[in-house]
Amino acid sequence: MPAPQKSRRRKPTADASRKRRSVHKDVAAAIDYRNPESLRQFLTERGKIKGRRMTGLSRRDQSLLARAVKRSRELALLPYVAPPGSGERSERRGRGGPR
Repeated sequence: MPAPQKSRRRKPTADASRKRRSVHKDVAAAIDYRNPESLRQFLTERGKIKGRRMTGLSRRDQSLLARAVKRSRELALLPYVAPPGSGERSERRGRGGPR
């Protein structure tokens, strides 16, 4: 009895296998905890770190970014949260309406 043939999967093309960086390599290389101005572009208005889909960074670069932001917060170069009244509504959002 002949041996069953193994199905071979095709390798994905270069375009499909690797996600391209939407952020220039220089920006990813310039991620430094001592430069809060460059880190602010990766934060939301509330001070949260943006996700990879929004930043366009690779998994490794996003990890380096998160570490740099956390270190910068620890040294008080960046705030943990946005100051009150900075772009967000000052009204509290609760269950009930105004009475």
